[in-house]
Amino acid sequence: MMSVCARCVALVAVLAVVAGGAVTGAGPVDAIRPPALAFQQTTLPNGLQVVIHEDRSTPVVSVQVWYHVGSKDERSGRSGFAHLFEHLMFQGSKNVKPDEHGSLLARAGGQSNAFTTEDVTVYWNTVPPSHLPLALWLEADRMASLRIEREPFERERQVVQEERRMRIENRPYGRLPEHIYDFAYLLHPYKRQPIGSMADLDAARVEDVRDFYRTYYVPNNAVLMVAGDVDAATVLDLVTTYFGRVPRRGRAIPRVAVVEPAVIAARRHTVYEKWPLPVLAVAHHVAADSHADTFPLKMASKILSDGESSRIYRSLVYGTGTALAAYGGGSFMEHPGLFFAVAIVQPGFTPDQAEALLTVELDRLRSVRVTDRELERARRQVARDFLIGRTTVDQKARALGRAALLHGSPGRADEEFERLQAVTADDIQRVANTYFAPASRLILRVLPDGPSGGRP
Repeated sequence: MMSVCARCVALVAVLAVVAGGAVTGAGPVDAIRPPALAFQQTTLPNGLQVVIHEDRSTPVVSVQVWYHVGSKDERSGRSGFAHLFEHLMFQGSKNVKPDEHGSLLARAGGQSNAFTTEDVTVYWNTVPPSHLPLALWLEADRMASLRIEREPFERERQVVQEERRMRIENRPYGRLPEHIYDFAYLLHPYKRQPIGSMADLDAARVEDVRDFYRTYYVPNNAVLMVAGDVDAATVLDLVTTYFGRVPRRGRAIPRVAVVEPAVIAARRHTVYEKWPLPVLAVAHHVAADSHADTFPLKMASKILSDGESSRIYRSLVYGTGTALAAYGGGSFMEHPGLFFAVAIVQPGFTPDQAEALLTVELDRLRSVRVTDRELERARRQVARDFLIGRTTVDQKARALGRAALLHGSPGRADEEFERLQAVTADDIQRVANTYFAPASRLILRVLPDGPSGGRP
């Protein structure tokens, strides 16, 4: 158990390590190793997985329900369904009025929200320990008896469409991920972004949403995560009382079986957007997050693009001034994902120049082993991320919930740190040669369209 003072000491150690300061002990990374996340795990007769993490460092409790459904599980022509449904889960159930879920928790001194990704939809609640029964009852009630009415459905669809306008369509470079994933994938539903398209949202029907709920929002497709100032035995009694009566889905839950074809030749695409500056993106397919290669790939991402001293930033922003901004990284998901690098090209430079510099960095990773200094820096960055990313019970619950749902064991949350620290320079060079070959490369140019740019 980590006390408040101990957390402060740990964060000071992180800052010292990132700054390059010495830390006493076996070595800087060993000295700031994150505390293990102890947990208890069980499965109810209806298939609901329950993970409990006792952490008495602060008087709060995090209740999270992880549903194994995301945008990749949507039918073609129904993009945005998972995200739209996330909104509808707050629109009332048999015993709770629309929008009352959040207000009940707020009056108890808590808060709640949700998020949707390609692979999961997560509902989270943070409450004082005395109101744990309320949070559990609210989640069980909407799992068992969500009310899906036409009026809230229409209203929330408009809310999601407005969210798309604000986050995607009216923001410079907001559509960049849509372009990258649309061209990178031919068949797999990762081709579509979780926000959905306007046309698909317009075409959604309330009957489709009800079927989505009956199919995926069942206990045998979920992980209930409870972390914080709790007693595990008491939590399990409450969970059994509230969730144990929710019926499981009798039929098999549909899973995506599409396999993206292997890329055998480099591809180039150009699109036009009313953006102020050109963008150059380079992308490669990479392994699913459960694959052992993701650990050296994640370390490669640190070396290429974590911070202003990373290779991509030094080359394109500091060194040559070619890019106003440059970044990269891996999108590691349940199915094979993407590794991409992006440059927003400065006036006076061309996308060709940005492409040359980005591909040089990817190719250099294939031909030359990273230095010991770079690898040690990446290990320290990993330690920093793990420590800062586990300062609250919500963050700890999220780490355990993700590991339980997508990797089959909450223990993967701690295992990941150990495996990242064990990555060698040879491992990084091997995966770079496996995944970053020029023949598997996607080159995407997004050029300004309009008075300041214009099409050729």
